[in-house]
Amino acid sequence: MKLKEQLNILIAQALAKASIDTTPQSVSESTKPEFGDYQFNGIMPLAKPLGRNPREIAAEVAGHIDCTTLIEKVEIAGPGFINIHLRREACAKMAEDMLHSDRLGIEPGEKPCRIIVDYSGPNMAKEMHVGHLRSTIIGDTLARLAEFLGHEVIRQNHIGDWGTQFGMLIAYLEEQDISSGVDLRNLEQFYKDAKKRFDESEIFADKAREYVVKIQSGDTHCLGLWQKFIDISLGHCEEVYDKLSVTLTKNDVKAESFYNDMLPKVIEQLDNSGVLEVSQGAKCVFVDGSEIPLIIQKGDGGYLYATTDLAALWYRSGELRADRILYVVDARQGDHFKQVFSIARSSGLVKEDIKLEHIAFGTMMDKSGKPFKTRDGGTVKLIELLDEAVSRAKTSIKEHENKSPETIEELARIIGIGAVKYSDLSINRESNYIFDWDKMLSLDGNTSLYMQYGYARIMSILDKHEGEIEMKISAQSDTEAKLLTALLKFDDVLHKAFTDSTPHTVTGYLYELVTLFMRFYESSPILRDDVPHETRHSRLSLALLTSRVIRQGLDILGIEVVNRI
Repeated sequence: MKLKEQLNILIAQALAKASIDTTPQSVSESTKPEFGDYQFNGIMPLAKPLGRNPREIAAEVAGHIDCTTLIEKVEIAGPGFINIHLRREACAKMAEDMLHSDRLGIEPGEKPCRIIVDYSGPNMAKEMHVGHLRSTIIGDTLARLAEFLGHEVIRQNHIGDWGTQFGMLIAYLEEQDISSGVDLRNLEQFYKDAKKRFDESEIFADKAREYVVKIQSGDTHCLGLWQKFIDISLGHCEEVYDKLSVTLTKNDVKAESFYNDMLPKVIEQLDNSGVLEVSQGAKCVFVDGSEIPLIIQKGDGGYLYATTDLAALWYRSGELRADRILYVVDARQGDHFKQVFSIARSSGLVKEDIKLEHIAFGTMMDKSGKPFKTRDGGTVKLIELLDEAVSRAKTSIKEHENKSPETIEELARIIGIGAVKYSDLSINRESNYIFDWDKMLSLDGNTSLYMQYGYARIMSILDKHEGEIEMKISAQSDTEAKLLTALLKFDDVLHKAFTDSTPHTVTGYLYELVTLFMRFYESSPILRDDVPHETRHSRLSLALLTSRVIRQGLDILGIEVVNRI
């Protein structure tokens, strides 16, 4: 059972013994550790209904709190807060249980959910750029986190592979020598060349328009060309995913084209449910709170993104039987998803009990606070940004250590890619993100390199110890006790990050943990000759457990660790 869960039970029991009938709010970590490890501040809302002084109520409740097992003592603070101090021996026993568990004592939930995570979503007509970075990284972290906590996760990569531009692209592809292999590594240039051909040749333009119709009607030849373009484009995406150590695969792709045959049925369902209206020739739905309707089908019969999104929701509800669907898409699409979710529910396209969540995130900005661009104002290609991260990390390693070329390459890959991912995940996802090379590759502050350095230091200590570690823990100093308590919070941290869809909850915890370990290491010698045997092994056990928690936390973030830097 999670630490916070145990404390909440003890608080609830104390409230019942004090004859206070209420559902208490959860305890929280104390903002001032010297006043306790946790704090319960649920007394204040009870004072007015009971007509009593909040400190009196707090004192009465505190008198009924069981302080024989987990809790050492409680104190009344401020207007009616209850500060909770944990028993070191109880915490030590729980930490030992974590050490002996392959999963650090974190058991899968009794009621696992089927969770769909929709993320990344590149457009097949263009190379992946920095605009896809946050969706890809945040989405993958949430998918990894949900899986670790025992939920069934279905990844969905809703790629843009349908639309008028594809007639132009496959017509141009047809003119190339496909047998010799078409170089589509620079999709931007391929698109520009196709567009130039379209603008300069009326014959080519007519052919492109004709091919759009043929694609949509299922023409074998045109669909074959279209599939070749998609396959080559997806190969580029997979190269990016591989560099990022992202868990998306071809099997996770559910493109716009996948839902094409469902679109007429979506229109029919909306019409039958009574939500569909015709406005200026277009079929649309008016959503409460919005003066502008959401267009579902244009007057000429064409469909829009909203139609495909509704079809995807219908499929994910009916066919995939989701319990919770997460859309990791930038915050600017907030109104769109509010409308789509509302329509999906009111029309019966999704079941009432399914949780639909827009996991919004802010824009990537440069140091000046403007959207991140190349020097000439163009879009930064994601593959080039990742290569630069590895290059910068390699330069840093070469400057500080004499290592083999193979070691430098591997370290640069792990450190560079880890720095990019961690820097993004370490901020509240809804905030705009300032991209800063110097900050993300710094050893100071909440960075990936600081985590890597802390982990490597622990592994160095463990490597120097000869023999087995007797996995027995006893927190003898305040510093050890604080580290111990922080380790026990890992379970609660992961569940909070999962519930709130906030990766920065995990990174913030890891930063606190590594900082506490550094203080512990400085004040509590481990391998020194004069350290007693039992103390040495207790501190080694704390170091081992800390390394395992760091490694597991970074793994959930999709970041590898290194034993030496």
